[in-house]
Amino acid sequence: MAKSASNPLPAVPLAPQGRAILYWMQQAQRAEYNAALDAAILAGNQNGLPVAAVFALTSFPEANRRHYRFMLDGLRETRDRLAARNVRLIIRHGAPADVVPAAARELKAAAVTADVGYLRIQRRWRSEVEAAVTVPFTQVETDAVVPVESVSDHAEYAARTLRPKIHRLLPKHLSPPPRSASADIMLPAPPENSLDLDDPDDLLRMLKLPDDGPEPGRAAGGRAAARKQLDRFVRHHLAGYADVASDPVADACSGLSPYLHFGQISPLEIALRVTRSDAPRAATDAFLEQLIVRRELSFNACRFNPNYDRYAGLPEWARKTLDRHRADKRDHLYSRDRWEAAATHDPCWNAAQTEMVRTGRMHNYMRMYWGKKILEWSRTPEEAFDTALWLNNKYELDGRDPNGFVGAAWCFGLHDRPWTERAVFGTVRYMNANGLRRKFDIQAYIERWLPGVSLFGEP
Repeated sequence: MAKSASNPLPAVPLAPQGRAILYWMQQAQRAEYNAALDAAILAGNQNGLPVAAVFALTSFPEANRRHYRFMLDGLRETRDRLAARNVRLIIRHGAPADVVPAAARELKAAAVTADVGYLRIQRRWRSEVEAAVTVPFTQVETDAVVPVESVSDHAEYAARTLRPKIHRLLPKHLSPPPRSASADIMLPAPPENSLDLDDPDDLLRMLKLPDDGPEPGRAAGGRAAARKQLDRFVRHHLAGYADVASDPVADACSGLSPYLHFGQISPLEIALRVTRSDAPRAATDAFLEQLIVRRELSFNACRFNPNYDRYAGLPEWARKTLDRHRADKRDHLYSRDRWEAAATHDPCWNAAQTEMVRTGRMHNYMRMYWGKKILEWSRTPEEAFDTALWLNNKYELDGRDPNGFVGAAWCFGLHDRPWTERAVFGTVRYMNANGLRRKFDIQAYIERWLPGVSLFGEP
């Protein structure tokens, strides 16, 4: 089982005669607030061994140039921040099961530590690496504030069932980690054949990524950008978070999800900064509900629901009610091309899709509406589910992760309850444009992304 990120660092077992400690960096792409890295450094310092980090630059399902460019921004900065802690970063092109064991052999590693991932592919990668290395392999959880398997051993029904379990453990984990030390010994020279992160365009060409349309307006990846975003949020928006976070016009959300997605900033660091602020308790509680309870609910789903990214992973009640209404008349039907082009009859939906394509993000409230309308205007619920995931994974910088999969599935009933029965939706929760108008100035949102378009269509 993975070790806790906030408890004292775990002891890392070593093979005899090893000459280095190797940290395999995958989910936690950062040099600070990283318990897996810190455990490797502690083991190295206690045993007089240098520490190196290795990253396998490989393909990831549905990831494209916008995702990789943001990630490479962060890795370039992480390389330099690791060097400041006397840890060299090795970047190799290839599958983790090839890259990590090869680096361990090359360095004559005494041990390999790794961070924890929750997706199916991440768990498979870790199993393959553990089977391929010949030295002790230790996973250390560092991407959840409260370790996932210490909270629950099954897929939770909803946030209300997970929340009390997290809150019981949270005081133990919501505390600063042990002081991060530098490695006492640094590898004398960079290992050969490590890729050059200073030419990201060359790396993007090497990866032969699909041409998935224009990249969004450039938001820089990396810890410095994440810290700047966190500082902006705490200074200017946190105090009013409980009141305006659900208003996409206010633009008062943290904007940290892409940085969390790539592990460029730790959720623990964010949580500690927020709890130490002078914002009202209602505001900090509302934010920590999203950062910890809701985010780690998605980790729980991906860890314990084998179909987390498939229609079959929806709760039985949701699949049954949608099945009973699959023959209901749809007022509109759209192909995937029309969805992608934001070419529906609904300016609210088109504006949300346009925001996502242009920026790589979408306000969470609009994402809920966006997903509900895909369900309403698709031929079958299964087609709608696949369309929502495909669009989300292709365009969101924070797509293809637990929050993305679970957020899309929520629109179809996951972690929700039955509501009033109606056409197409059955008892799955319904949303409409009138609800948007009651909650905020939806016309201002439309105008931001589709200038000259009104709520009722082209003037």
